[in-house]
Amino acid sequence: MNTNELIEAEDKYFINTFARQPIVLDHGKGVKVWDKDGNEYIDMFAGIAVNALGHAHPKLVNALQGQVEKLIHVSNIYYNEPAIEYAKKLLPLTEFDRLFYANSGAEANEGAIKLALKYTGKSEIITAKDSFHGRTLLTLAATGHEEYREPYLKNLPQGFIEVPYNDIEAIKEAISDETAAIMLEPIQGEGGVNVPSKKYFDEIAEICAEKDILLILDEVQTGFGRCGTLFAHELFDIKADIMTIAKGVGGGVPMGAFLATEKVAGGFAPGDHGTTFGGGPLVCAAANAVLDTILDEDLLENSKKVGAYFKDKLNELKEKHDKIVDVRGHGLMIGVELSESGAGYVDKLREMGFLINCTAGNVLRFVPPLIITNEEIDKFVEALDKAL
Repeated sequence: MNTNELIEAEDKYFINTFARQPIVLDHGKGVKVWDKDGNEYIDMFAGIAVNALGHAHPKLVNALQGQVEKLIHVSNIYYNEPAIEYAKKLLPLTEFDRLFYANSGAEANEGAIKLALKYTGKSEIITAKDSFHGRTLLTLAATGHEEYREPYLKNLPQGFIEVPYNDIEAIKEAISDETAAIMLEPIQGEGGVNVPSKKYFDEIAEICAEKDILLILDEVQTGFGRCGTLFAHELFDIKADIMTIAKGVGGGVPMGAFLATEKVAGGFAPGDHGTTFGGGPLVCAAANAVLDTILDEDLLENSKKVGAYFKDKLNELKEKHDKIVDVRGHGLMIGVELSESGAGYVDKLREMGFLINCTAGNVLRFVPPLIITNEEIDKFVEALDKAL
């Protein structure tokens, strides 16, 4: 089928929940993708910060091909080697002791919330305005976007207390005897690439220690080198009791997990939580390949250096174009806030050969593969300059 036929077929058969761009992507290599009509694009979006290694990275392809020939799925009634290998590899790189595999960020966050509530025996969790934790009913209740929650207000679970982000006084006022945890993104992605102050997290750590409250960090979008460190909370020198991961962990293969300290992990016993597909051998083979490649090819440093170069170039545009209000972010998670809607720029730049995203109405969000180079950044900045 050609592009128009494919789009017409989707419009006929799919439940209409996505406002898609009018192209059908066909294949990719590195930071580039091609659509069904042969048009080439530099991917500045990476599947919403998922394709950390870009497209068709040979190490990821080889890992998946090799595992497909052995085992794809075995169920969690049995042990499987890739899952155990990954846990042994990942956990020593963090302050956590145990993990639970899931299939997505929403599932990871749902499991983290359940663990916090069961471990503490309390009923409330403090979350932030403009946060995004998922679209299940539980994680939607934790998400700080009223427009997503509004259709389901009569059905949403209770116990989530929403406060402004980066406002420590609001957190202090929200704490009660029933506060089980504070749940935050180290940097808000969907909310507009909002970066808090280090003091904010320093004071949160003090509050949690003083009042015996858990800290849950949602690193679904910010993890695995996205912000120039393995996890974004390292930028703020903070530790948490529970952390959630997904997106970049599998390099494009659906996978998530939540990690916990030994003490907090003990809140769950066999039967308290479960999954059919989480932690299967195929996705864990992918996760092993992604983590190995990030570390072996020094992609943390590339994210940090190229990200800094990118921000400098964007700040030069800010001096030139009054439409740019702010440039913010860390590593290769950068937002450009505009004084007008950003939706039109998504279309303009796609027509110029670049895939980007607009979030929070007027923030252009850039989360390209961690393998991107300064030369590719230069091409994009030149195009953004023309679009502006």
